[in-house]
Amino acid sequence: MVNRRRAIALAGFGVVGAGAAAGAAALLREDHPATAGTSGAVDFYGERQAGIVTPAQDRLHFVAFDVVTKDRARLVEMLREWTEAAARMTAGKDAGLIGAVDGIPEAPPDDTGEALGLPPSGLTLTVGFGPSLFRNADGVDRFGLAAQRPAALADLPRFPGDALDAKISGGDLCVQACANDPQVAVHAIRNLARIGFGTVSVRWSQLGFGRTSSTSTSQATPRNLFGFKDGTANLKAEEEALLREHLWVQPGDGPSWMEGGSYAVTRKIRMLIETWDRTSLVEQEAIVGRAKGTGAPLGLKDEFDELDFAVKGADGAPAIGEVAHVRLAHPDHNNGARLLRRGYNFVDGSDGLGRLNAGLFFISYQRDPHKQFVPVQMALARNDVMNEYIRHVSSGLFACPAGVREKGDFWGRALFG
Repeated sequence: MVNRRRAIALAGFGVVGAGAAAGAAALLREDHPATAGTSGAVDFYGERQAGIVTPAQDRLHFVAFDVVTKDRARLVEMLREWTEAAARMTAGKDAGLIGAVDGIPEAPPDDTGEALGLPPSGLTLTVGFGPSLFRNADGVDRFGLAAQRPAALADLPRFPGDALDAKISGGDLCVQACANDPQVAVHAIRNLARIGFGTVSVRWSQLGFGRTSSTSTSQATPRNLFGFKDGTANLKAEEEALLREHLWVQPGDGPSWMEGGSYAVTRKIRMLIETWDRTSLVEQEAIVGRAKGTGAPLGLKDEFDELDFAVKGADGAPAIGEVAHVRLAHPDHNNGARLLRRGYNFVDGSDGLGRLNAGLFFISYQRDPHKQFVPVQMALARNDVMNEYIRHVSSGLFACPAGVREKGDFWGRALFG
């Protein structure tokens, strides 16, 4: 289908005859790259969406959209266009067939241009569908999808201590852009928002830097803004059996359109870093349950030593306290629940009171958030001493289907039919 923007641009080329059409085809050829090379590209097509077990990149731009059209066919067409653009941008090409500078001056470019000359930088784009896409806040099934809503996509409960801002929570759709260059990630989101104009509108977005989890055994464990190693016991891409058990939706879990996919939970966690910075090292380590320098569990020596809750400290008490963060979040205390974490640090200027508005943009992927994320977060919300230093200010839940298998397939095809 040729949309209005593309039709205007084609008209500018004078596409009125066979010869002109051949000339336009050369100008619009699919392999027209935005950069000289595509080194550092992550495959877009595949069984799974990239950006979940992909080794976590250093930068994030996450955005949630509200669908503003009532036309199901228009929404589906936008998802097709998004998929085509995503395949191109993750390969280091312009978002559109014409590109940022190859069209006629009288027509808007179909790429915004800020990634010209930049490599793909490991860009991945991951899409999810929120609960409100299936039935909105008024209970309306706008697109005939209510019967396809999985039980696992039921709204998250309210947790003790939540201070959620509705304006930066929820959303009908989400796109997670991860890359090793922030401009590449922002360029991708900007162009998807441009393509979706009139069909979707941005509800909220979040920039992130400095990944706070490792998703591959090849990666070192990073640190969060409290200065501690974060995500030491995270699920890893190489742990295929554990991923089948804890990450990927299996046949029989719910509607077939989600088989092979995963559920994303997002939580923007404001860290009161000025208060934390005035807390003694010994208290910080007791709150977390790990040594700040090495990342080792208290009472042990190595970061990757298995937590041993029977180890005693010099005073005869458990080295890892009863309400230490790592104890409360451990699978042994949550019916074996494990998550694949993929969060990022953020600093969003100041809060107007002389303090940095900084913290962790938490992202986790799991097979069923109500059996995995919810019990873990409930235990933390009720008992974690770290709650004195953090505030949960936003929340999101999204169903991320399996990957786009080949050209012609598109995000959401199995859902929309």
